[in-house]
Amino acid sequence: MNDFKVKNASLAAVGTKFSQYPEEDRPEIAFAGKSNVGKSTLINAILGRKALARTSSQPGKTRTINFYNADDKFYIVDLPGYGYAKAPKTEIEKWGEMIEGYLKKRKTLKAIILLIDIRHEPGKNDIMMYEWLKHYGFEIIIVATKSDKINRSQIQKNLSIIRKGLGMEKDEILLPFSGEKKTGVSELWDVLLRFIEDPVSEE
Repeated sequence: MNDFKVKNASLAAVGTKFSQYPEEDRPEIAFAGKSNVGKSTLINAILGRKALARTSSQPGKTRTINFYNADDKFYIVDLPGYGYAKAPKTEIEKWGEMIEGYLKKRKTLKAIILLIDIRHEPGKNDIMMYEWLKHYGFEIIIVATKSDKINRSQIQKNLSIIRKGLGMEKDEILLPFSGEKKTGVSELWDVLLRFIEDPVSEE
């Protein structure tokens, strides 16, 4: 268990293109997931803040890539939620291109946290995102959100369903998280610190 805490956190940049992103001078951990899966809640929990990342009951609210500066040592990066059907098709395509551009070209990106709602089997978009990330060789950590919404006795069964639905390998990391109870935060830090403490190599 890890009791690591971020002392200072702030919104460093909001952008849709590389010229608006911060300089690539420190490790970045990106958070991806379906609209309304609980990304902002998880980001606030790991940064130890109540409302730094804005949560919304309205899906598809985050339309930019948001960079959060943590202790001037690393960035937590909030990617726009995918799979929100009510947005115009052209906008969905733009989001896709923006996310793909960031993921493929950002040199300091160390790992991706992919969020899946523990109550449901991984959807088509979740599987597509997971397989895309695997194809490009990213380090992926799966976080199963909203674990407080099911009985504790169901958690392991539902985690197995997610693991099977994504076709995860045995050694891949899958962690349950609850925003209500703040469970899973220290376990996630155990994993994240391995990437954050790995220095950014100078080219």
